[in-house]
Amino acid sequence: MTRADSEAYRSRIRGCLLGGAIGDALGGPIEFDSGEKIVAAHPGGLREFVAGGPGWPPGTVTDDTQMTLFTVEGLIRAGVRTDRGNGFTMAVVHHAYDRWLDTQRLPGPSGERDGWLQKEQWLYARRAPGNTCLSALYLARKGTDRIGQFGDQARNHSKGCGGVMRSAPFGLLPTTSFDAAWAFDAAAEAAGFTHGHPTGKLASGALAAIIHQLCAGAELNAALDTAGELLTGYPDHEETSTALAAARRPATDPPKVEQLGGGWIAEEALAIGVYAALAYPEPEQFLDALSLAVVHSGDSDSTGAICGNILGALHGEAALPAELASTVEGRATILQLADDLALEFTKVSPDGYPLPIDWTYRYPGW
Repeated sequence: MTRADSEAYRSRIRGCLLGGAIGDALGGPIEFDSGEKIVAAHPGGLREFVAGGPGWPPGTVTDDTQMTLFTVEGLIRAGVRTDRGNGFTMAVVHHAYDRWLDTQRLPGPSGERDGWLQKEQWLYARRAPGNTCLSALYLARKGTDRIGQFGDQARNHSKGCGGVMRSAPFGLLPTTSFDAAWAFDAAAEAAGFTHGHPTGKLASGALAAIIHQLCAGAELNAALDTAGELLTGYPDHEETSTALAAARRPATDPPKVEQLGGGWIAEEALAIGVYAALAYPEPEQFLDALSLAVVHSGDSDSTGAICGNILGALHGEAALPAELASTVEGRATILQLADDLALEFTKVSPDGYPLPIDWTYRYPGW
């Protein structure tokens, strides 16, 4: 990978993760409002962060971003495990979700976990976390304070959007070593740690494949074509395939996302994120797309996050709305993880130096 290629790759990772956080923070405060109420309050579209109530200042992210960050950390730690000569396994990501669960039940770091991410105090906040994510991870603990068997699939029939909203990072691993089919399968497997319905897994795999292709330099429609082709190779793909086909129909004037559903379930959340990105695909339209993705009577934070992931991977960090990118909660942590992901899988830092000597302390390989 040339220096120019490395810089472009890092920009797409930063754009994807920070773009997702921006969309999440934009939609979080209005998640449970009706479309009519949102439009009445923001007739020109929601284009700036608003407060979500006491303890929820403008720019605050939700569990969508929290779980996405733990996904990134899990992937880095899986890479470190591979560096040591062991296989790359999604069980390491499951372990990361176990650490996320601590942030939802404890007031702060307990001192009993390793790695640096779980020490970030700002992550210890409950922002309407998905019931399925919580219950599946609690059940996997079997009454203890740790998951007993990392890698086991959830035994439920949920296809809520809690799997797909955290799946973009699987598409961010370098295309020179990981192909679109790998990204699809890995994201689907990891979604299955909490969501057992095939559609919940396949919609997650489809998003990861889209992100993978965008990071490889594909245009958005070409990335959607690749993801769609992969999707049809799996049993039970019909719900996700139908939702993506609906998202790719020409946008109405003005565009309306309500026709695609509320985004509470996986295929609808994916479809709304894709639809908004297609309606406003240019770099200068980033905020238009995010506003469209969140202004509806549904899961606005998840649909905003997915749209932000897609356009951030497509255009890179420079296209992000500056006024939102500079004030979103957790910005420093998000960008640190983005750069560390690139560093782990390219082994070269932006200044040309190899992995730091304390790497395995920051990212233990399990």
